Amino acid sequence: MSEKSPPRLLEQAHVEPLDVDGVRTLGVGAVVWLVAFLALLPFYGRLQEQGNGWWLWTCLSGFGLGVIGFEYCRRRAAHLRRARERTQAADTPPPPDTPTAA
Repeated sequence: MSEKSPPRLLEQAHVEPLDVDGVRTLGVGAVVWLVAFLALLPFYGRLQEQGNGWWLWTCLSGFGLGVIGFEYCRRRAAHLRRARERTQAADTPPPPDTPTAA
């Protein structure tokens, strides 16, 4: 005796994952943190008076970590690109021998 499952009302589309390496995302994020740091820098005294001096250092830390992450993702993307090229080169058949003139 087999039970049938109820019909599905919604269908899930098959979506290929994005080929994202994160370099652009981390680059933009690091720039945003740097802009925030530079925007808050003139207000350092006021931020200190109000007890919010940590905002400035948070922006600087975000920029520093973004630069580290950017370099990591850049190296990772280069490594993956080289590995993909090696795989493709191994999968391609060698060119046919050209006949030599006798």
